[in-house]
Parts: sequence; C-alpha cells; structure tokens
Amino acid sequence: MAGWWDSFELWVAGLPFIPQFLVVLVGMVPVSFAIAYLLDRTLRALLRVLDRKHGTEPTLPVVPDTVPADLTTGETRPTVQSGAH
Repeated sequence: MAGWWDSFELWVAGLPFIPQFLVVLVGMVPVSFAIAYLLDRTLRALLRVLDRKHGTEPTLPVVPDTVPADLTTGETRPTVQSGAH
C-alpha cells in the first residue's frame, strides 16, 4: 500500500499545475464532504445528549411560602440622603 501511495504521489507531483489541481480537487472534495458529514452527525448526536432541552428535566428547588423572621421584625433602616439639592 505504501509503495502504491508513493508512486501515486510522485505521479501527481510530476503533473503540470492545472491537471494536478484537478486530480487533487476530484479526490479531496468527496473526502472533505464525507469528513464534514461524519463530523456533523457525530457532533449533532453528542450535543443532543448534552443539551438541556433533550435531557432529563432538572428538579426545581422548593421555595417556602413564608417570609423569614428577620425580615418581619419591623426594624426600619435610616434614610440616607444623596446630598444633592
């Protein structure tokens, strides 16, 4: 396999620019689309698993209906003036 690849690589490198460009384009465009497709599907599945919309619903904390005792003592705070007239 390595010998075949080396001879193919030497053949492509020996071509003039335009045929070399076309050979690489014909070979790389389908390979690039296949890699992009596989990455898209893999990342879509991975992000769907990690997404909050599709995962389990988180439980919300229980909020008490009463006001804490330290807020109902009736103590008033002094008013602070800004100093502007």
